[in-house]
Amino acid sequence: MAGAAPEGSQFDARQFDAKMDELLSTDGQEFFTSYDEVYESFDSMRLHENLLRGIYAYGFEKPSAIQQRGIVPFCKGLDVIQQAQSGTGKTATFCSGILQQLDYELVQCQALVLAPTRELAQQIEKVMRALGDYLNVKVHACVGGTSVREDQRILQAGVHVVVGTPGRVFDMLRRQSLRPDYIKMFVLDEADEMLSRGFKDQIYDIFQLLPAKVQVGVFSATMPPEALEITRKFMNKPVRILVKRDELTLEGIKQFYVNVEKEEWKLETLCDLYETLAITQSVIFVNTRRKVDWLTDKMRGRDHTVSATHGDMDQNTRDIIMREFRSGSSRVLITTDLLARGIDVQQVSLVINFDLPTQPENYLHRIGRSGRFGRKGVAINFVTKDDERMLFDIQKFYNVQVEELPSNIADLL
Repeated sequence: MAGAAPEGSQFDARQFDAKMDELLSTDGQEFFTSYDEVYESFDSMRLHENLLRGIYAYGFEKPSAIQQRGIVPFCKGLDVIQQAQSGTGKTATFCSGILQQLDYELVQCQALVLAPTRELAQQIEKVMRALGDYLNVKVHACVGGTSVREDQRILQAGVHVVVGTPGRVFDMLRRQSLRPDYIKMFVLDEADEMLSRGFKDQIYDIFQLLPAKVQVGVFSATMPPEALEITRKFMNKPVRILVKRDELTLEGIKQFYVNVEKEEWKLETLCDLYETLAITQSVIFVNTRRKVDWLTDKMRGRDHTVSATHGDMDQNTRDIIMREFRSGSSRVLITTDLLARGIDVQQVSLVINFDLPTQPENYLHRIGRSGRFGRKGVAINFVTKDDERMLFDIQKFYNVQVEELPSNIADLL
């Protein structure tokens, strides 16, 4: 399966990078300067002592590639474009940059972070709180599906940082419950994802309400033309920090495929693996919400305990399910790509792609979760005849070799 390239293989990483570079220079004039200073340790970054305490208490020992390059320019107040895949430590990069620059005496919103999904916004809020634990930072997540009145109450009482989804944040600004007067930092996380979900107009509307001198950080795995347009419109001499694909964290994740041949044989294969799944915590990815429901029913019908979550469920239900999964009381989670970016569960050591992702980029969002910062993990891809091409593209995209699954799977975990 990993043999020669099939005819007309769609994805060529070199062409992709060349195209990117072409897009990034206007008439040959680079719109940004690149920033190449590297800090090998958190200690060398001249961060507040209490921020450092938070970073170490959170379990970070050595900065990841994006953190080595990205924290300091953000702390210096520069506009930054940081391009790196999910799972490389972007969240902690901008959280540290924000926490370093807040005036803690002033209980007003000074930083606004936008994310494409509620899960991700809540995840960022948690990281921000944890890193800012010794700074007594006040953070609030403003997301849809929660009480507007409660949001207003918390904002009126005063916070330093608001993390949220564009709809609810714009609503709070419009109602003047969130005052923009003191906002000096604005971060767009997963900007590519945000634009592909159609939030462009809302992001522009929010920008119009912010003070003119706001510092802007754009974090994104890819830089589609719309993301570049945003950077041109709203950023001032930004520096660009690019973490190349090959520095990303697929290291430490053993990747295998199972040749299931036909779609209808996947279920049997999964049930054969179930005992192994339940020893550890596993996430199973499928490509549609409908299939989440279908697979959940089938697994439960065979007396296998599984949890499931997808975008059609209301927020409250999703929160409860994620809480059970994080606490370990449920051990197998079936979900879709929508939530791949919001699942940061320390103990996940096995990811199963019941369906291969429809785009190579999403492969990392799914399996890059399991081996974050050197934690070991295993990814198993179910491959039918029709998927062979996609598996080939994924291997080429990430320059990895995916082997056939050996029979001693339990020994690998």
